[in-house]
Amino acid sequence: MEESMNHLELETLINSELSPQLIKDYSPNGLQVEGKADIKTIVTGVTASQALIEYAIAKKADAILVHHGYFWKNEPQQIRGMKGRRIRSLMKHDINLYGYHLPLDIHPTLGNNAQLAAFLGIHSVTGLEDHPQSIAMKGELAEAVTGSEFAKRIGKALNREPLHIAPENADKLIKTVGFCTGGGQDFIDLAAEQKLDAYISGEVSERTTYSAREQDIHYYAAGHHATERYGVKALGEWLAKEHGLDVEFIDIDNPV
Repeated sequence: MEESMNHLELETLINSELSPQLIKDYSPNGLQVEGKADIKTIVTGVTASQALIEYAIAKKADAILVHHGYFWKNEPQQIRGMKGRRIRSLMKHDINLYGYHLPLDIHPTLGNNAQLAAFLGIHSVTGLEDHPQSIAMKGELAEAVTGSEFAKRIGKALNREPLHIAPENADKLIKTVGFCTGGGQDFIDLAAEQKLDAYISGEVSERTTYSAREQDIHYYAAGHHATERYGVKALGEWLAKEHGLDVEFIDIDNPV
């Protein structure tokens, strides 16, 4: 039988699992837009775009759970334009919006980084930064592979061909890997400092090319959206399995 839960109880439940209070973030984590009190059906996705909201409306969902929600630091505070349309749609249909950013990146099993490591066969995972809430991680492959072989593995796992920037020694084998989903490309310098063979993130900057070439490290830009599909999907599956809620993950295509 389908279970239901109070919208504030759901926030407390997710907070108890993700511990957002332990990390300083760029947006509020938790219930961002309040809707109906009783939740049975949840739609999950990477970003609370209008397309995801329209799907939730069509499904008559009670809540949307995303990695990229609203009210980011330094963004305009006015609720107008695109943000206004999105929030009006949520409120008109009484849909709750929950957003979890960095806490969902770093969770040791449900998080984006943990899910990426599992997909790519990276084990012995620890923090790249020297503190418990490290946003970037590192680990090892079971066997060393070439740069092109690892690019194929990433492409197969994420269904998206990554951009591969090889070091000057392009034949360097890969055994140790640093990674941070989304926009974590600037951790490449810390990965190189720790003598890792490769580093993966979602995005790439102009400067990343030279960091890879000049510091003897393979770099893979695997897509911000593509690398961050799986944390919120895993969180939704956990809610369905452990708490009986009706949860559906929707992948709104994004080439970035």
